[in-house]
Amino acid sequence: SAQGNQTLPTKTSLYEIGSLSKAFTAVLLSNLVEEGTITLDQPISLFLPDTLKKNEDLAKITFQMLANHTSGLPRLPDNFEKVKGYNKNDPYKAYDKKALYSYLSSFKNKKTPGEEYEYSNLGYAILGDIISSIYKKPYDQIVREIICKPLEMNNTFEVLDPKRKDTFKVYNKEGQEVLPWSFDAFSAAGGLKSTVEDLLKFANAQFKMPQSPFENAMANTRLFTFFLPPDTDLGLAWHINLLDDLTFYWHNGGTAGSSSYLAFSPDKKSAVVVLSNTALSVDSNGRSILDYLLHTK
Repeated sequence: SAQGNQTLPTKTSLYEIGSLSKAFTAVLLSNLVEEGTITLDQPISLFLPDTLKKNEDLAKITFQMLANHTSGLPRLPDNFEKVKGYNKNDPYKAYDKKALYSYLSSFKNKKTPGEEYEYSNLGYAILGDIISSIYKKPYDQIVREIICKPLEMNNTFEVLDPKRKDTFKVYNKEGQEVLPWSFDAFSAAGGLKSTVEDLLKFANAQFKMPQSPFENAMANTRLFTFFLPPDTDLGLAWHINLLDDLTFYWHNGGTAGSSSYLAFSPDKKSAVVVLSNTALSVDSNGRSILDYLLHTK
């Protein structure tokens, strides 16, 4: 809540979740596999516009490589700050599809795709673009229809309805108020807002034995795709680690004024969600709570 007003947040208080959005994007991708529209080892160029199909470096990148950050794409494109209207206080707002395609048309990979992990927001921007073009709908709408509706997550979306009373203020590490970020081509990498209640529903859904195509899609985001030394496995978006002998899956997020952490352990049916409207990382808080949960049940 706003600094200094002494009111405590509630389970439906809204927060920017930043890169936790990637876990949602991975479910949408997995759902397309479940529907038979794509396979994870298909080259992404098959689903990109004709102008990009002739870039052979894109033809060597698969959906799985985008989803587990092994494509060789950098964290951000080199034209990121050069787009018209770029504002360092709201850095993703002006970066659109046109800028993305312009970057991709001349992209030359400095790495061998599939061999090395490098966390890439850009990779998820491309996933979001392809998912949106397949469904012919904006990212926000697809998330709400495919994920939020069946899980009854009523407060998860990208674009804030101006009529909502519970708008939020966000603060940097020094406690100064900053802008909540807006997204265009990078929505799927970091654009969602959500609540503790909704994210616990999302985590809880991971404990169910899958009985529907959508539940299979969720479960399949947790399958091993890559080993990241020394001790992390990767699924689709999820980072997977052991705490003693218990497997847990996690992702975090951070914007200029918010931070988020979600982790869950299916063996213990335990989950933790920590959301903050300040840029100070909540990872260690989340890990401590998880540690406590896994050792007290």
